[in-house]
Amino acid sequence: MDKLKNKFEGSIKRIISLQKKDGSIPWTKDGAFDAWNHLECVMALNIFRYTKQVDLGFNYLRQNQLDDGSWLGELGSTQDIDKKNGTFVKKEKNDKTYYRDTNFAAYIATATWHDFLINNSIDRLLNNWEMIERGIDFVISNQMDNGSIRWAAKSSEAPNDDSLLTGCCSIYKSLICAINCASRLNMKKPLWESALWKLEDAIKNKPYSFDKTWESKKRFSMDWYYPVLCGVIKKKDAEKRIKSEWKNFVLSQEGCLCVNDQPWITIAETAELAITLIKIKKKDTAKDLLLWIDDCRDDDGAYWMGKQVIENIFWPMEKPGWTSAAVILAHDALNNISKGSTIFLNDKLI
Repeated sequence: MDKLKNKFEGSIKRIISLQKKDGSIPWTKDGAFDAWNHLECVMALNIFRYTKQVDLGFNYLRQNQLDDGSWLGELGSTQDIDKKNGTFVKKEKNDKTYYRDTNFAAYIATATWHDFLINNSIDRLLNNWEMIERGIDFVISNQMDNGSIRWAAKSSEAPNDDSLLTGCCSIYKSLICAINCASRLNMKKPLWESALWKLEDAIKNKPYSFDKTWESKKRFSMDWYYPVLCGVIKKKDAEKRIKSEWKNFVLSQEGCLCVNDQPWITIAETAELAITLIKIKKKDTAKDLLLWIDDCRDDDGAYWMGKQVIENIFWPMEKPGWTSAAVILAHDALNNISKGSTIFLNDKLI
């Protein structure tokens, strides 16, 4: 553990440097914020037992959860990049657009279950229980007749009744974690379990439930590996799915492409794909992927967001905390750094 802690010292320092006094962890200094990527950073900090910062992160969400159980968040797709210097264009608060994203709201359950695996503390679980209950109730209130879950609560910013496959897969994992949290507290949540099975059916059997009102997201690598990463597709079917698109999404010696039609590998996607490979017993290939992105770190030890492989430049010239966090989570899955190392490897209800 000490060796890996030293390896990731710069990554952890980067995450901690981004955490504000109120506990929030934006993408970059004064940059975009959303609860999902915030919690990804909290989970990475938890692996190395930065309890003070973890508690600050949870407390921020506790203080800022909306009445309907959601959190306001910004979308990565809305982040403009300055073409000259490659950095995100900073927006004034009044110029930002916020959404009540269902996947963002669900992820509190995954981070809390992860915290329980690491600390085995019922008290800590109870501290977050109200957040989980309200967050998951918000999520399933947005489940549609086909079983998929609306990507965000309806608003003028999100008028379309539509669902994202990647988001729904992540919610599926969060529902498992939420039900397990409830079980540890001796509670039954039949509505949550019903929502889980309906969602699983939609992901497995109803591809028409997704991308109904916008261009298909199939060019994105996350739509390829997330059904396996989050436990919907298992065993031989999982192996078959990963093998089927490997050549379209993976560049040897480089990493995982964000989209299959651009020469841009992204570090977080590569790390998540590594976890997916560990899950299907392809540990050696996962090691290779993580080795390929070892040189995608700045001098301070934090990971760049991505790399344009034709021009051989890091792009954008940004180091979001969640990028380093994803790599830390992948190394935990590979090396069992913490007791939470199985968070994405075990999808069983307890």
